Amino acid sequence: MKFFIDTANLAQIKEANDLGILDGVTTNPSLMAKEGIKGTDNVMQHYKAICEIVEGDVSAEVISIDFDGMIREGEMLAAIDEKIVVKIPMIKDGIKAIKYLTSMGIKTNCTLVFGPGQAILAAKAGATYLSPFIGRLDDISYDGMDLIAQIVQIYAVQGYQTQILAASIRNPIHIIKAAQYGAHVITSPLESILALIKHPLTDSGLEKFLADHKKNNS
Repeated sequence: MKFFIDTANLAQIKEANDLGILDGVTTNPSLMAKEGIKGTDNVMQHYKAICEIVEGDVSAEVISIDFDGMIREGEMLAAIDEKIVVKIPMIKDGIKAIKYLTSMGIKTNCTLVFGPGQAILAAKAGATYLSPFIGRLDDISYDGMDLIAQIVQIYAVQGYQTQILAASIRNPIHIIKAAQYGAHVITSPLESILALIKHPLTDSGLEKFLADHKKNNS
């Protein structure tokens, strides 16, 4: 399973990359705004800076919701770097845009997915990635991991090549379950990835090893 980091913060991207397990980055307009990145030129430069850090795919989201606007933005984003994956919302014109961009050799990530029917349409249109939002489903008392399990089964049965990218990750359990259920990719805040490292028995065991070493060498 690939690990993407969901942020526009360059320091966090560098930290995740330094761990040696980072496969890519996802961003969105909200994450850009959080970093104070405003204006088309600045946003484009920021995407370029991200691409210079990571070796894998970098998802960059369009803000248009009409076909012509999404195509215009998608082509502009794809021209930044070959690593760019154009994020397209799961709407009617979005499906059309995914089909068109795919036919032009541009990678796409269908985002804001909350149901298996949407996942089927995105795969039929040729999306490179599909982003089901686990945490947001949990927020309304649905089990987001059930959706991952459904999509994994459907894609396996139908032979779809679209990669399932578990998004809206809120905690390390989401990451573990996504791996268990067969997601191809997760995208997560850095803190959830780092939380996978932690275990109280690891801490106490290391403390004992170091104490015994000191005792034996004093």
